[in-house]
Amino acid sequence: MNPNVDAWLDAHRQEIIEAVQKIIAIPSVKAAPAPGAPFGAEIKASLDCALGLAAELGFATEDLAGYAGTAEFGAGEELVGILCHLDVVPAGTGWSYPPFGGELHDDKIYGRGTLDDKGPAIAALYAMAAVKACGLPMKRRVRLILGCDEESGMECLKYYCKHAEVPTMSFSPDAQYPLVNSEKHGFGADYQLPYASSITIEAGERSNVVPGEAIAIIPLPLPRILPIMEAYMERSEFGCAAEAIDESTSRITVRGLSAHASLPEQGRNAFFALVHLLSKLPLPEADAKAVSSIADAFGFECHGESFGLDKTDASGRLTLNVGVIRWDETGIRRLSIDIRAPITMERSTIEAALNARLNPIGLTAARTSFSKGYCVPPESELVSKLLQVYAARTGEPAAPLAIGGGTYARHLPNAVAFGCEIPGHEASIHMPNESISVADLMFNVRVLADAVIALGCEEA
Repeated sequence: MNPNVDAWLDAHRQEIIEAVQKIIAIPSVKAAPAPGAPFGAEIKASLDCALGLAAELGFATEDLAGYAGTAEFGAGEELVGILCHLDVVPAGTGWSYPPFGGELHDDKIYGRGTLDDKGPAIAALYAMAAVKACGLPMKRRVRLILGCDEESGMECLKYYCKHAEVPTMSFSPDAQYPLVNSEKHGFGADYQLPYASSITIEAGERSNVVPGEAIAIIPLPLPRILPIMEAYMERSEFGCAAEAIDESTSRITVRGLSAHASLPEQGRNAFFALVHLLSKLPLPEADAKAVSSIADAFGFECHGESFGLDKTDASGRLTLNVGVIRWDETGIRRLSIDIRAPITMERSTIEAALNARLNPIGLTAARTSFSKGYCVPPESELVSKLLQVYAARTGEPAAPLAIGGGTYARHLPNAVAFGCEIPGHEASIHMPNESISVADLMFNVRVLADAVIALGCEEA
């Protein structure tokens, strides 16, 4: 902690708040590429906004072809990287305030990205600015790396590593305090089931989000649906509505609760509830078989219990989420599964277990992906100093954590996740009403400034 740095940050409090609000107002969800904007115009606008602010604060900046951007200061051969991202998941439904409004209510800034990860990106930028403005002597260069595709495949960081300097050590404020030094493996798969379907289902937009809404169109008149639906919903924690499209066709909408796929137990998967409801309706034989088979296969489980995948090791317990479903007259075109697996598990084990349960009901994998987890030793300079930073700022003992989330840290050597979720504070990442209190925002800026000092500055 440095009193001059803290004083500078206090003096710039309103400026920091307004910077978060400004960048939240840009709906930086991945879209069709454009010249200089490989992930869409809005994400590029968000990058331009951040780099413009960094330039105003006196940093040397670079735009890496719209894939990522950097802001840097300091001196020395070694480079400390701070890894943040400016893309966000889609807003989804259920918001009390505009998801891209950046509005301030009851001392909280609301909007998609306030926690994940635009708010932390602005906090990191101002943390660096405070250290720079106070003229502390540097032993390393410090570079803020602003990625643009973290939520959809991390092509931004792959591009960065091919075209820019890889830091000596890095941390990403995209998880939780005190510090994450281990992340589980990430496994993804898209399954298909071709058949002549008379129903359509659509749910979810990203596999790493628990779908909060699911919609089906079915060949049944509304009067045949309502009594069954009402009886089912009496025992359900989900919301449900049905409406007639015509005399023989109806639309059913089920609402649950979105959550991050690494913590599916914090959400309510609307797709699971929908297929369970559909399995009770008098659908045509092929459709009835398909929905019943899927309802039986997945249940409402979050840990792959029925698949034989419910394992736990030091990196945590396996989680399983069905995040996207696209079902039309050709059958199931896409059923996307997101798994966060303990680092002692093998990819082949996961694939075999999924196929053993899903292949017999006709689902086959059209795509799979695997991202290897990591563990950085607690005694390393990176881990030990950041834990000391957190303990000194909070007065609380600090020990490293293992999580299921997949951050930038897994893609660089000697990298960890540090913040910005505060223990005991509400975390609404990927959920409706994502927000951060001004108090928590300023806490993050101060802690990140302490981290810059600990890793980048000369010893006092």
